[in-house]
Amino acid sequence: MKFSDIQGKSEDELKALLLERKKEAFNLRFQKTTGELENTARIREVRRDVAKIKTLLSQLPAKAA
Repeated sequence: MKFSDIQGKSEDELKALLLERKKEAFNLRFQKTTGELENTARIREVRRDVAKIKTLLSQLPAKAA
């Protein structure tokens, strides 16, 4: 996923995508442990996607309390 692909998304969409990627990362780690994972590079991609999403979320203007 490219940074420009997620840049236009709303905060709610980003949070949902973050949750989805974290679940995927968990499943990939589990598959790696059990020896079922074939594409080990996917773990790196997902981890980087999580970092990109967190970066965008931190750059969003803070909501007033």
